[in-house]
Amino acid sequence: MKKAFPILVVLTTILLGYAFYQALWVAPTDSLQGDVYRIIYYHVPSAWTAFLLFFINFIASVQYLANAKPSTKRAARWVVIVIGVIGAVAPFIPQVKQQLPTGMYPSSVATTVLIIAGLYFVIGKYFPGQSLDLLAVTSAEVGVVFCTIVLITGPIWARPVWGIWWAPGDIRLTSTLVLWLIYVSYLVLRRFSDSAQTQKLAAVLAVFGALDVPLVYFSIWFFRTQHPQPVIGGGGSMDPRMLHVLLISWMAFLCFAFLVCWSRYGLEKLRREVEEAEALESLLEPGGPTTQTSQSKVPLSRSPQ
Repeated sequence: MKKAFPILVVLTTILLGYAFYQALWVAPTDSLQGDVYRIIYYHVPSAWTAFLLFFINFIASVQYLANAKPSTKRAARWVVIVIGVIGAVAPFIPQVKQQLPTGMYPSSVATTVLIIAGLYFVIGKYFPGQSLDLLAVTSAEVGVVFCTIVLITGPIWARPVWGIWWAPGDIRLTSTLVLWLIYVSYLVLRRFSDSAQTQKLAAVLAVFGALDVPLVYFSIWFFRTQHPQPVIGGGGSMDPRMLHVLLISWMAFLCFAFLVCWSRYGLEKLRREVEEAEALESLLEPGGPTTQTSQSKVPLSRSPQ
C-alpha cells in the first residue's frame, strides 16, 4: 500500500490539473451568469465530497456504537438488511413513486439505498474495532475542510449573481452552516475532552449531525430558496459538456479527499500507538504509578521490629 501512495499522488495531481483545465477553458460559458458560474466546478464537488465523508463518519459511528454489544451488532446488521430490501422495492410501488420529487427516478433511489447498505458492511469488514473510531474522526476532519470550501465559494458565487453575499433565512444556506458547526463541535469534543466516554459521546454527536445532511440536500426540492432547482435528476437541465466537466472535477476531488484521508488515518493511528506506548512506559519505569503502589504496600506487610 505504501508503494501505491506515490503513484496515486501523481495520478490525482494529473486529474486535478486536467479538471482545472476543463473547468476554465473547455467548459462552455453560461449564457446567463457568464464565466463566474465556473466556480460551480469547485463549489458543487466540494459539497458532494463533504456529504460523502460525513456519511462515512455516520456509518462508522453507528457501527462503533452498535459493536459495544454482540446483540446490538447483530440487530444493527438486520436493520440495515431490512432497510436495503425495503429501499430497493418501495420506490417502484405506484403510491410511493408518486411521492418522489419531479425528476427523481425510482431506480436511482433503489440503487442509492443498496449502495448505502453495501457500504455499511464493507466498512464493518475492513475497519474492525477501534479502526471504526479512527475512520470516523478522519472522515469528519476532512469533511469539515471540504464543507468549509463550500461555505467560502458559495458567497463568492452568490455576490455577483444574487447581489448579496448571504441570504438570511435561506434553508439550504442555514442548514449547511449548521452542519459545519455540528462537525466542528464534534472535532472540538474529540480534541479537548479527556473523558473515557469521549469516543462514544462523539459517535452520538456524529449520528445526530448526519441527520442534517439529507436536510441540506433535499432543501431545494421541498422549500423555496435562493438556490436554483437541481439540474441533475431534478427536472432541470444542464449542458452535457458542463455535466461532463462537473463529474471530472468531482472525481478529482474524490481522489484528493481519499489521499488526505489515507494520510490522516495513518497519522492518527500512529499518534494513538505512540500515546499507548508512552502510557505503558510510564507505568513500567521506576517511580511510576505501578511501582509506587507496590512499594507503598511493602512496609504494611512487615511486622514491627
